Amino acid sequence: MDQGHVSDPARGGFGRRRFLRWLLSFSVVSTAGMIVTPVLGFLVPPKTSGSAAGGKVAVAKLADLPTGQATVVALGSKPALVINTDQGIRAYSAICTHLGCIVAWDGGTGTIVCPCHDGRFSPANGSVISGPPPAPLPALATTVEDGEIFLVAG
Repeated sequence: MDQGHVSDPARGGFGRRRFLRWLLSFSVVSTAGMIVTPVLGFLVPPKTSGSAAGGKVAVAKLADLPTGQATVVALGSKPALVINTDQGIRAYSAICTHLGCIVAWDGGTGTIVCPCHDGRFSPANGSVISGPPPAPLPALATTVEDGEIFLVAG
């Protein structure tokens, strides 16, 4: 029987069985790679920008944030709430201490409010006024230089 269409492995050809073994090996390796890559991406933290590790992050011009107003900004990979109060500029983590929702400024009541369970915080010191949050919002350091507001990271 003529088997001219199948290469002879003894002559250095690439036979059907050798090809199927190679294909199976490639499939196993690529499947393992597809499983390992996201796991490593989850376990190894991404490199953050220098602003999150230390330094200053520009928030806004003081003239653009009048008394009684607030803005949410990114401090690295986490949100921060910056408020211009009667006592000066205050900044807090914008992550509620109850369930991790993002808080917002309620200009009508002059409080920081969590929309998830109506937790309310004081803009003066971040303390809990009402609701289920178990702890105050962590304060963040700020500075004002040449009419510009900065969060001090790190």
